[in-house]
Amino acid sequence: MAKAAKTAIKTKDQKAAADAKNWSKLIRTIRSPKTGAYTFKEAIVHKDKIKDHLAQ
Repeated sequence: MAKAAKTAIKTKDQKAAADAKNWSKLIRTIRSPKTGAYTFKEAIVHKDKIKDHLAQ
């Protein structure tokens, strides 16, 4: 039964699935200068702009 659900998800919208492979989730740790605590910033970025986003 799980295999049927898995194949149904794959065949549901193949164009959207192919486009989703071009995106990545970036998680950056940022240290607060005031308290010294770490926070996490998450962003979903297109794979062509990963280096630009990390350079900021």
